Amino acid sequence: MATMTLIKAINDGLRAEMEQDENVIVLGEDVGVNGGVFRATADLYQNFGEKRSFDTPLAESAIIGAAIGLANHGFRPVPEIQFAGFVYECMDQIATQAARIRMRSGGRFTAPITIRIPYGGGVKTPEMHSDSLEALFMHSPGVKVVVPSNPYDAKGLLISAIRDEDPVIFYEPMKLYRSIKADVPEEAYTVPLGKANVVKEGSDVTLIAYGSMVHVAEKAAAQAEKERGVKAEVIDLRTISPFDLETIIGSVKKTHRAVVIHEAPQTGGVGAELTARINEEAILSLEAPVVRVTGFDTPYPLTAIEDEYLPSVERVCAGIYKTLDF
Repeated sequence: MATMTLIKAINDGLRAEMEQDENVIVLGEDVGVNGGVFRATADLYQNFGEKRSFDTPLAESAIIGAAIGLANHGFRPVPEIQFAGFVYECMDQIATQAARIRMRSGGRFTAPITIRIPYGGGVKTPEMHSDSLEALFMHSPGVKVVVPSNPYDAKGLLISAIRDEDPVIFYEPMKLYRSIKADVPEEAYTVPLGKANVVKEGSDVTLIAYGSMVHVAEKAAAQAEKERGVKAEVIDLRTISPFDLETIIGSVKKTHRAVVIHEAPQTGGVGAELTARINEEAILSLEAPVVRVTGFDTPYPLTAIEDEYLPSVERVCAGIYKTLDF
C-alpha cells in the first residue's frame, strides 16, 4: 500500500496498464514531455517513450479521431481532453463514431478508448473548464461514464475502463485531485464498472451522489445526524452510465426517501433519470417525492459566485429535511 492523492492514483493506474499491455497509449495536449496540465501523466513519456505517451495538436476532434483509428486496429488509447468544456469539439467523434462502431460494424470493430476529462467546480477556473457535461454522454448509447470520488476507486476504475472493450468517459473531479489522500495498492487491481458503493449505511434517507459531491453528501449526513438524529445512507454511484439501479432501489426500499446530489444543471441531468427510475421501480416504497440538490440551469458561473452555484452541505441538509418533513 502507498498513500496517494487522486491525481497520483490516476498516474499510477496509467503506469500499471502501460507496463502490462504495450497497446495502451496516452495522447493529448501537453500529456507527453510536460506530464499534463495537472501532471496526471507525469513520467510516462520518460518511462515509455514518445510512441506511447505523446503530445497532440490543440484539436480535440483530431485527438479523439486518432484514438478511434488506433482502437480499431488493436490499441487501447487513453486520450485526455484537457478540460470538460472542450469536449464539445469532439462530440461527433465520441457520440457518432466511437459509441456506434460496434453496432455499425456488426461487432467486427470495437472502440476500447478511455477518454480522461478533468471536470467540476470548486477550483476557480476560467469559463469552459468546470462544466459538468456527464448527462450528454449518459444520453449517448454505447458510451460508459465513470466518475471516481477517491484515490482507491480512481485507480481501480481507470484500470477497468482501459480494459473495457467499449468507449469510457472517465471524468476526474478537479477539486479532489490533491485535496484527499488514501491508501492505494501499488499493484494493478480493478473496481468493477457499473457497481455503486454504499459509503455509509443508514435507515432514514438515501443520499445518492458521485465525484466531489460524495464528500458533500457525507458531510451533510453527519450534520443532519447531529442536528436532527437523521441516519442517512450515502451511495457513491462511481459509474453513472450504466448506473447501479439494484443498489439504489434496495436502499430506497429500506429508507423510503431519497435525495440526489450533483453539481451539473438540474434539467435533464443525471438526477432526473435517477428520480424517474426510482419512481418506476419503487414508488410504493417512497414516503416523499425524491429531492434533487444540483447546480442551476445556467452556464457555469464566474468564479466570484461559484460557491453560490455548487451544492453545499447546507443545501443538501435542506433537501434531507424537505423529504423528511413532507
